[in-house]
Amino acid sequence: MASTNGGCATPGCTNPVTKPLACPKCMQLGFRNVFCGQPCFKANYAQHKQIHTMMQQMGAAAGHRKTPPDGIVCSLDSPQELKLSLPAWAKSYSFTGDLRPALLSPRRAITNPKVRNTDYAAHPGGVSESEQKDRASNNNIRVYGPDELDGECNLRYACAMGREVLDEGGKALRVGVTTDEIDRVIHEACMERDCYPSPLNYYNFPKSVCTSVNEVICHGIPDYREVQDGDIVNIDVTTYSRGGYHGDLNETFLVGNVDADGRRVVQTAFECLQSALAMVKPGTLYRDLGSTIHRVAAANKCSVVRTYCGHGIGSLFHTAPNVPHYHKNKAKGIIREGHVFTVEPMINLGSYDDITWGDNWTAVTRDGKRSAQFEHTVLVTKDGCEILTARDNEPVMLWNADLNQR
Repeated sequence: MASTNGGCATPGCTNPVTKPLACPKCMQLGFRNVFCGQPCFKANYAQHKQIHTMMQQMGAAAGHRKTPPDGIVCSLDSPQELKLSLPAWAKSYSFTGDLRPALLSPRRAITNPKVRNTDYAAHPGGVSESEQKDRASNNNIRVYGPDELDGECNLRYACAMGREVLDEGGKALRVGVTTDEIDRVIHEACMERDCYPSPLNYYNFPKSVCTSVNEVICHGIPDYREVQDGDIVNIDVTTYSRGGYHGDLNETFLVGNVDADGRRVVQTAFECLQSALAMVKPGTLYRDLGSTIHRVAAANKCSVVRTYCGHGIGSLFHTAPNVPHYHKNKAKGIIREGHVFTVEPMINLGSYDDITWGDNWTAVTRDGKRSAQFEHTVLVTKDGCEILTARDNEPVMLWNADLNQR
């Protein structure tokens, strides 16, 4: 949490905070932003309350970003029966679909001394103090220049490493492999590239990658469950480079004999992102991306998740802007050259409604139907955008089912 040592939350205020006044709404959302006094709080509240919306949409203080409950971990050499048993929280849980969790392996260690840790890597609550401070005092969208984008281990490099790491995870995916094994592959690929796996300990997320299977929308925790023939599996990777930058991307894969509906939702998710990125250029309103995504999803009889959104990224894992993916959203801001952000629409076969499992992280569809997602980190250029996390030789997204078939 942000401390009072950071000063008043009003941008530009230099008054000493001798008797801090905490914003009650921020406290309710799990953050502590303070003002120098009542006059400053009242004068700035119209601007400050935009932070509340950001925190809610990004889920930074939502229930899924909490310490996972006890009774969920067992060692790698445990009996298979124990590994595949339900976590303690799941034994009386009412699931919406057919997927069931298994136990988790112990947290993987950072074994490469060259890896630069994030500010939340060792935090007991996984809190990013730099993000907290940013949300409290910054309403501007950062513009990145050549010094930050290029050079050793900078933003473009972080995104390239994210692509390499995701490709390694995708190669390992097949029928019978566990998502814990995917986590191992991702973790070791990060170590080999001197990168910290950004999800690890972020608000106490226990693994190095998110693996979301079938009805899981996002933030699935890798476990000992084996991937089944016909599953659709999303692998969501973020790498943090030694230069201090994050690169974020994900893809959904078709494992084995996936039925027509599963293939439809995966291709629709790809085309939703493809259509949105075609709009990214200076002058486009951030809110208009959601309308395009909505039209593509609706044309394919799918829905768009509203709870989670794309986000600014770079030296911070999550920052401004918010990039909602649904129609008639109220996102603020105009896309400008030098902005860097993710677009990551989550597309459902049924309703857009979601709920969170008792592990406090895994978001699933309320009706139990399947969900798919694709994500890229993009840099806005003078006449369009550069996909920083693009596949090799694919500067513009092109659907090819064979590339996602496993």
